[in-house]
Amino acid sequence: MHNHAPQNYICPLCLAIDGTENEETMMKQDDIFYRDQLVVAAINSKFIDNNPGHVIVFPVKHYEHIYDLPDNIGNQINKVAKQIALAMKKTRDCDGVMILQNNEPASGQHAFHYHMHVFPRLENDQILQHMNQARVSSPAERISFSEKMKRYFSTITI
Repeated sequence: MHNHAPQNYICPLCLAIDGTENEETMMKQDDIFYRDQLVVAAINSKFIDNNPGHVIVFPVKHYEHIYDLPDNIGNQINKVAKQIALAMKKTRDCDGVMILQNNEPASGQHAFHYHMHVFPRLENDQILQHMNQARVSSPAERISFSEKMKRYFSTITI
């Protein structure tokens, strides 16, 4: 139903879940700061101008979009996203948090594995004007963000 992944699609998020680090996934294992039986959370490899180090939360099992996502997994993703938002407020001193989730190419979905973005927001950061100007960050640029999140998540229970 409503699937857009090309035939023989190699899912970069499934590769990351399996621990693979190669040219087909930009995500490194160091980017992942939370994992349970249903959900993974990691620093996204793409940085948006004034909002570097945003997070993606995604299910361990592959679902292309929200239409197929079971409610219990969606509920867990939302619980984890809430904790990520609280972590960002505490560790990043941001003014707010934005959650974004795209379904199908018309909405801007690029990776055909359900994922939710959690962005730290600052007053007047103009993130919406810069959304299409994302750049791929280096693993070294992401490590400080993932380390902060690992420390925060080591102190809570979800």
